[in-house]
Amino acid sequence: MGSSLTMYISLVATSGVFTLFLCLYAYLKREEMAGARTFMLYTTAQAIYIFSVAFGMASSTLQDIENWNIVQYVGMAPAPALGLIVVLQYTGKTVSRRMAAALFAIPVLSIVMVATNEYHHLFYKSLSVRAGSSLPFTDIVIGQFYVVHGAFTFGSMLAGVVLLVRKWQSTKKAYRLQLVTLIVGQFLPMAGAFVYLMGMVPNGMDPVPVILCVTSAMYIWAIVSTRMLTIVPIAKESIFESMGDGVIVLDSADRLIDFNGAASRMLPGLGVGLIGRTLDEAWIAMTGSPFPLNTHADVEQEAMRWQAKDGSYAFYQVRTSVVRGRVGESIGSLLMLIDVTEPRRLQEQLERLAYHDGLTKLLNRTSFIYRGKQLLREAQESGTPASVVLFDIDFFKRINDTYGHETGDFAIQHVASVVNRLLPPNALFARYGGEEFVFFLPAAARSGAGELADRIRAALAAEPLQADGETIAITASFGVSQSGSDGATLQALLKNADMALYEAKREGRNRVRLFEEAYPA
Repeated sequence: MGSSLTMYISLVATSGVFTLFLCLYAYLKREEMAGARTFMLYTTAQAIYIFSVAFGMASSTLQDIENWNIVQYVGMAPAPALGLIVVLQYTGKTVSRRMAAALFAIPVLSIVMVATNEYHHLFYKSLSVRAGSSLPFTDIVIGQFYVVHGAFTFGSMLAGVVLLVRKWQSTKKAYRLQLVTLIVGQFLPMAGAFVYLMGMVPNGMDPVPVILCVTSAMYIWAIVSTRMLTIVPIAKESIFESMGDGVIVLDSADRLIDFNGAASRMLPGLGVGLIGRTLDEAWIAMTGSPFPLNTHADVEQEAMRWQAKDGSYAFYQVRTSVVRGRVGESIGSLLMLIDVTEPRRLQEQLERLAYHDGLTKLLNRTSFIYRGKQLLREAQESGTPASVVLFDIDFFKRINDTYGHETGDFAIQHVASVVNRLLPPNALFARYGGEEFVFFLPAAARSGAGELADRIRAALAAEPLQADGETIAITASFGVSQSGSDGATLQALLKNADMALYEAKREGRNRVRLFEEAYPA
């Protein structure tokens, strides 16, 4: 019997040495090894447990056995929780602080219960040296919290095994050897703990420390042969969730079956409640309209404008990719959304600066001439008249000199706003330069253009500018010219309108004049 005890203690001590080696390895590889800190704590807890079992078995008095038993639980109680966290990290799952605190609640209580058992006997109802035995075997009668601790220990190990087994199909063959090692490393101690708790071992010897000798040896072998824990497969779902681009997964019937966190952030309203709906149905629920692009081709499509129901918008480059099965058949598709909102908005801003006036947001002179030529050509081809109206603000320099340039800018914006309100939708309106404006009226004869110009003139005179507590009267002078059958160019129409405008100013301003051939050049 003594030789059996010696062999048992020797095996336990060997297990402790192996475990310490694993702890040292994790420390040396801490820069390469994800979760090194957790693995170091895990192997340290196991080493405390293993060596305290050996020292307890080498003790000869009940008091010494009880003292080493308390130390034993300092390592044994948190070890299952730490092992489960190692598995969670290996499988790519995030362990929050709240989750970690919950996992260590029962281990901490177990340590406290064992240390204070003589006051409440909730962990052990009784603990005594076995009568008639020359070896330090103990007889225990378990208490209520012993059951709680045992259930937590078994449950934590079982959860680790289940998590690892579930990763089998998604783990590449190159990593399955280390996965097997981790599964066995979780399963064997769990089986040993179960056998021990059921009282199925001879002489009440705890088989777990000896089993840990086997599992530690397996870990060392796996580390040497597969670089286990330093080269770890990244879980596919971790890659999926950590991608900066949005990804939407569809089945062969275009039904939404999955999406990542980036997609839900890019598309407000995209949630689990839409899973199972077709992409068009989901898009209608989010935006009010069907999905605008094709989803059945491996292509990169142009930027799609996302317009949410609240009016916010963004631009996404859409890449579609067909997902194929083992024999090449189409089983679904992936949509990857790449946020190009900022570049697109910058492009729009540059376009606005290139074609629009920055102060009034109207077309600038260059854009007006380019588009006006097109409209004039269309009018001439169709044989319909078209008119150009050129006008500027009267005494604008006086406004600038009296009230300042900022108020002068307000005056220009005020005029643009009033005129915009009265122009027909097909008019081409631009800031021609400084305080001067122009609009082109397709399908409008000179008399009709003159009447519209006079209504605008009256509206400006009736609506003075309110700025900084001041009421500032604003009037404008207008010149009107019309294209005819002579094939006049836009430049000629603008020149004629400018001559009519000059006449309006010469006659006293705040009036409209139509171009007449009799005007001097």
